[in-house]
Amino acid sequence: MVQPIWWTMSQDNLAIVLRISSGILFALMVACVKGLSDVAPTGQIVFYRSAYALIPLVGYLWIRGEFPRGLKSKYPIRHVFRCITGCCAMFASFATLAFLTIAEATMLTYLSPIFVVIFAQIFLKELVPAVRWIAVILGVFGTGVLVVPELMNSRTDNESYLMGVGLGVLAAVLTAASIIQIRNLAKTEHPAAIAFYFALTCAVVGLCTLPFGWAETDYKQEILLLGAGLFGGFAHILVTTSFQLGEASKLAPFEYLSLIWAVIIGVTIFGNIPGFSFYAALPFIVGSAAIVAFKEGFRRNMPR
Repeated sequence: MVQPIWWTMSQDNLAIVLRISSGILFALMVACVKGLSDVAPTGQIVFYRSAYALIPLVGYLWIRGEFPRGLKSKYPIRHVFRCITGCCAMFASFATLAFLTIAEATMLTYLSPIFVVIFAQIFLKELVPAVRWIAVILGVFGTGVLVVPELMNSRTDNESYLMGVGLGVLAAVLTAASIIQIRNLAKTEHPAAIAFYFALTCAVVGLCTLPFGWAETDYKQEILLLGAGLFGGFAHILVTTSFQLGEASKLAPFEYLSLIWAVIIGVTIFGNIPGFSFYAALPFIVGSAAIVAFKEGFRRNMPR
């Protein structure tokens, strides 16, 4: 009998597969948010994205027979810090999409793995081999080759552009801090519980922006809000599980693969056709992920 491929994977490589899959779902979520950025305020988008994300999260726990037992936490204060940094990162990243294109915003998010590697050494005391540093450097260089020419084009609204870049860099730093906290939490906490409390916190914070004014949405925009939540919810389950199985610094290079999904979505939905810089950057971006993947290799043993 042929066994599913994930049964024969090592723990590290299963973590890699989950990380890549979560990247695809996050790219779809970003597309939904981008489609809403011109019609709805950030707080409203954060609320619906987070509230709808609770559906797959609760469903995941229910199917596993772990609801509400799976929400029990040994270290609730750690969830507080993770939720604060994660929620701030979400607001910053969603606000970035109102000022920059998806390609530009995505490029800035790729600064976060650099901070992850640094934070992993400082806070998690992880030993980061030279090959992972090389992979991260290749990935960052590739994103620069792809997007920097676009960033250097003349713009009619430099203030908005600088605001977008500033928010994007802030989101990258906060995301890195959140990832490190997820890695620490995942040692003792259920993956879905980590995502559940994060989504719940963001929904509450987003709801607090209601007095500042929300936009009226039509059915198409409601679909985008629903899609952002569902894609984000499933993505969080996958990404938190991946960090439970693998080291944060080892998974960092695979963040760059999300750029490929973002470009595909940009072409098919927003009509953003990549130029020569995309093809010049592709070997560096894919190569950064391949270095780690080929180094680990796939084992044929079924995990015990």
